[in-house]
Amino acid sequence: MENLQAILTSSTPVLIDCFATWCGPCKMVPPILKEVKDKLGDQIRIIKIDIDRNQQLAAQWQISSVPTLLLFKDGKLAWRQSGVVPAHQLIPLLKEKI
Repeated sequence: MENLQAILTSSTPVLIDCFATWCGPCKMVPPILKEVKDKLGDQIRIIKIDIDRNQQLAAQWQISSVPTLLLFKDGKLAWRQSGVVPAHQLIPLLKEKI
């Protein structure tokens, strides 16, 4: 896998889906992110991070509930939201931020 730091600091904004395999609401997020990717295409990169497998990152980003979406732009956290955000709300919000 590509180095996470390189991904976060690339010129393409990165949306990170922080999830856990045991989390029920997390299972609602993939179809939402697919819709986001279909609409925004190459304007954004989307990656998933399992917080149980990446506990150090979860601690660093202070993830206390899942799902949590993090948007990084130019290596900096530009936006974060916990809980499931419907695609019709998420897409305009991301367009504004990227």
